[in-house]
Amino acid sequence: MTELPEPSGKVALITGASRGIGYGVAEALVARGDRVCITGRGEDALKEAVERLGSDRVVAVAGKAHDLAHQAEAVERTMEAFGRVDFLVNNAGTNPVFGPLADLDLAVARKVFETNVISALGFAQKTWHAWQRDNGGAIVNIASVAGLAPSPFIGAYGVSKAAMINLTQQLAHEFAPRVRVNAIAPAVVKTRFAKSLYEGREEEAAAAYPLGRLGVPSDIGGAAAFLTSVQSDWITGQTLVVDGGIFLNAGVG
Repeated sequence: MTELPEPSGKVALITGASRGIGYGVAEALVARGDRVCITGRGEDALKEAVERLGSDRVVAVAGKAHDLAHQAEAVERTMEAFGRVDFLVNNAGTNPVFGPLADLDLAVARKVFETNVISALGFAQKTWHAWQRDNGGAIVNIASVAGLAPSPFIGAYGVSKAAMINLTQQLAHEFAPRVRVNAIAPAVVKTRFAKSLYEGREEEAAAAYPLGRLGVPSDIGGAAAFLTSVQSDWITGQTLVVDGGIFLNAGVG
């Protein structure tokens, strides 16, 4: 653990943050002095994340993102520990199916939407009522480039991320001017969640990107840090595409 900076006075709640993109966001915010509450499904993974991040600035709440009791507990615990919740980063997500929508089990589709979209709305409602409505703040929703164009074989995931982008716009409109709401749409980031998209062929996968590599969690952490900073005070309702330039290839060929 490195020496922590002086406290910023700001507090963030980050869902799905025991590893991967969520952890990268937590790391970036802690590095600038924020205190954070991280959530995730696994107690052990959360404990390890807290230790790496610096336990005096971080608390953790285990649970499933779509569970209403867990959402309430996470917000309450953040308020109890730190007295405020300035920033919400909705990162928790799932993609349990690979295949065409024509054959998709609708129960699985519901699970995808419950975790990827409804949970984000639930957390946004709770942070709004607990702190942000009266005190302001910012929300960052982690969407995906899969929500911006057709995504063969991960269609349910892509549709859910498209819904999250629209949810971002709706909340930005409703929560203005007190709270800014933006989204980040990453391309493939090297995490356990996305490893099936590059494992065993990373060099080949990275060759398609104009910047010559896949993303890493700190790339998204930096974007989230920007969207929760004063430098982005006049930005709301937007989706920041962080894709290594992959969309530049859309018009090629």
